[in-house]
Amino acid sequence: MFQPVLSEFDIVFAGGGTTACVVAGRLAAYDPSLRILILEAGQHSLNKPIHVQPFRSRFNHAPTSTTVTFNIGNPSPRLNDRVPIVPCGRCVGGGSCVNSMIYTRAPASDYDDWGVNGWESENLIPLMKKLETYEVQPDRPTHGYDGPIKVSSGGCKVGISDEFIQVGTTYHKRQYADDTDDLETCNTYTMSEPMQKRYIDGTTGRRSDTAHHYVYNQAHNPNLHVWDGKRVKRIIFEGKRAVGVEFINDPVSCPDANQSSSIARASKLVIISAGAFGSPTILERSGIGAEAILKRCGIEQVVNLPGVGENYQDHNLVFVPYLAADEAVTMDPLWRGESILQALYNYPNVESLAQWNSSGKSLIAQNGLDSKIKWRPDDEELKAMDPAFQPRWKEFFQDRLDKAVAIFAIFSGYVRPLSRPLSSILPPRNYMSAAYYTLYPASVGSVHINVTENGKEGMDFTTGFLDDPSDIVPLNFAYKKTREIFRRMASYRGEVTTGHPDFPEGSAAGCREASGPVDLNAPDILYTTEDEEAIDRFHRDIVQTTYHSLGTCAMKSEADQGVVDARLNVYGVSNLKVADMSISPLNVGTNTYSTALLIGERAAMIIAEDLGINCI
Repeated sequence: MFQPVLSEFDIVFAGGGTTACVVAGRLAAYDPSLRILILEAGQHSLNKPIHVQPFRSRFNHAPTSTTVTFNIGNPSPRLNDRVPIVPCGRCVGGGSCVNSMIYTRAPASDYDDWGVNGWESENLIPLMKKLETYEVQPDRPTHGYDGPIKVSSGGCKVGISDEFIQVGTTYHKRQYADDTDDLETCNTYTMSEPMQKRYIDGTTGRRSDTAHHYVYNQAHNPNLHVWDGKRVKRIIFEGKRAVGVEFINDPVSCPDANQSSSIARASKLVIISAGAFGSPTILERSGIGAEAILKRCGIEQVVNLPGVGENYQDHNLVFVPYLAADEAVTMDPLWRGESILQALYNYPNVESLAQWNSSGKSLIAQNGLDSKIKWRPDDEELKAMDPAFQPRWKEFFQDRLDKAVAIFAIFSGYVRPLSRPLSSILPPRNYMSAAYYTLYPASVGSVHINVTENGKEGMDFTTGFLDDPSDIVPLNFAYKKTREIFRRMASYRGEVTTGHPDFPEGSAAGCREASGPVDLNAPDILYTTEDEEAIDRFHRDIVQTTYHSLGTCAMKSEADQGVVDARLNVYGVSNLKVADMSISPLNVGTNTYSTALLIGERAAMIIAEDLGINCI
């Protein structure tokens, strides 16, 4: 299944991430005689602890990790001239094997907003149900119960989440709901056991990713091939018909291998599935893109398609750390890399590693997030927010009651921001982290190839983060609101000063260690103009990707800078499709794994129909 012994296939995938595995796995199951090749630059993920043990998900984002690619953005004045870094999955299974396994789903209206024939929510909901086994609650009409991707509450609950919910439903005056992922519920709190959901198999305690559940489980099929360590350079055309791909040994995955090119031919179809960074750059290296960009890079143009690489979108995320009580159960010992058995021994109510292997329980089957709210501001909160947000609120959010502005969540442990690697200087103790991320920021960026001064290929990547003045307003408010929630929680022991805004000396907003929480009815912190400026600077210094990159090969009309049509065909050529998050024409109010899965299921159906294959 894994060795490169053939060069002629029916279908070749350029990229082996989340969506590629869904499409390839489905097509192989629909017609086992199809000769399918997946080319993936990263390495295999099969049964590797860093991919299958949920608590290890954070290790994939360590600075030395080779399971993700760290895409370096251009410096931005909106980020105080900081260079943003945006990781993406770099292994078989892609983001599904390295993400935080947070189960959220976009409101159904997000897909209707795309305005693309065949992609309306009424056509997609059956596929949402088809792909999952929802182990949390029975008989929910929008959830599925017999799909390959397992959804459960994970291996165990961390008690801090109860405190977050208790304060959220009293001080923050929001309701509680069992299911905030029913495609419409918004602005309510939800939590773990039994209601918080994760992409974790409730029986085995393992991550539920697409590599293991769509591809590796078909190892018996001799026609499904996965070649890891292969970097796709470009698509091969005969005229304007895609007939194969040119690839090399990836220099990171295979540092000692030669870099000579090979070609894999595809008799039926080439599918680019390399994500929001890989897919547009493969197209541009193949001569499909804006004339000026291709000319600058010395690439002969096949199709003038100026939408390639445009429309880059993401969610804006901030982590803020707090001190937690000594008696609190957190993920910190495991995340610090302390001995697993020692860490578990410190928690007498948690099962051992051996028990996880047999029953799937313990902190090993935890991602650290137990509680969240899809937040919309109420009238009082709107009045407290900067007026710069008002036009965006009225234009996009006000009458769309299912659209959350942001997600507020709690992680039971210290989470290292990409822009501030503090873990080396924080003393070993218990922490908890506020996480808040905006779901529909107005700013957009772009991803293109370029040629560096030494003649090597590089990437011209502009995140666009905070370019629109409305985007920072919900973040500034979220800092203040989540701080009020956290300082009312029983486990609160103060702020980690170095992970908060640098407030002026003597400010009432100053951060410090505390002996315990404030009273539930205590007055909120009052922030001066100087304090507000400190919060704004803090966010420009620290805001980061939510690892939800999308949109760079948008499924829109060609006249509207689209790259693919409703059946995922690349405009101007034949025999070539794109299937991954890059096709999303608009942002989606969710952690994007759920949408990547959905795109994969819909793409598999489209391709099966094109090939005359029964996909029932």
